[in-house]
Amino acid sequence: MEQLLLIYNPTSGTGRAATRLSEIVDVCTKAGWLVTAYPTQLKGDATRIARELGGQYGRVICMGGDGTLSEVAAGLMELEGPPPLGYIPFGSTNDCATTLRLPRSHRQAARVAAATGVPVPADMGLLNGHPFVYVAAFGAFTKVAYDTPQDLKHSLGHLAYILEGIASLPTISPYHLRVEYDGQVLEDDFFFGMVSNTLSIGGMKPPNADQVVLDDGLFEVTLVKKPVSLADVANGFQALINLAPAEGTGALVQFQARRLVFTADHPLPWTIDGEFGGQQSVNEVVNCQRALRVIRDQ
Repeated sequence: MEQLLLIYNPTSGTGRAATRLSEIVDVCTKAGWLVTAYPTQLKGDATRIARELGGQYGRVICMGGDGTLSEVAAGLMELEGPPPLGYIPFGSTNDCATTLRLPRSHRQAARVAAATGVPVPADMGLLNGHPFVYVAAFGAFTKVAYDTPQDLKHSLGHLAYILEGIASLPTISPYHLRVEYDGQVLEDDFFFGMVSNTLSIGGMKPPNADQVVLDDGLFEVTLVKKPVSLADVANGFQALINLAPAEGTGALVQFQARRLVFTADHPLPWTIDGEFGGQQSVNEVVNCQRALRVIRDQ
């Protein structure tokens, strides 16, 4: 039997991941794998285990939220010829599950990860040398999609994000940035920036989702300029959450790039895959084309 390493976060899904372990192992065993299950012990542990043990297995499956998946991917990226990576989502947002077209049922997702899914090449990102799977972002809206109360999302839908984002503006000053990308230069004041390779961010479809190809070596980049009028504020928010086309608003800048350098006059704090990603004045974001093979539903 070929061996499989199952790395799971026992606290994901308010502890539900741990209670479903036996069922998930059973699915993987029926698919013909000899399973080794490892429960993560603390932040960063998934990266260490994937790096130290991942190369000994024919497949690695991550069970947890997008943060756990990001950690496992970071560890596998340090290996030569890493094994395919499967994902069983147990988080609250599960953006990567949407991008990979994974079932919401944990048992069905396990079957995809262990048996019926297809390994496909996928780009990974590096922010100042730190790996990320699907998004690196800074500024005003960085935490809106994750922090908006669930009852507000249900009752107001897209409007909830607009309201939460507007509420965050008084506490955030724009960043004056020089952005260098693939031979181009852009300099302006920005409230928000996002470098991504995904079809979902915080449960929302990004405004440039139609351009996303997981292994094309290109990031989708979205920048929101400092608004000069109330109309700019409204247009920027609506375009950001895909309620209006990007054309017609000067507040939103969108393009694709392989490598970017963001230079600010003071440290720029980042979020990568929903977690704090550090802060520096000069920040390099690099696309690592086809760095991993991930399991996607057919």
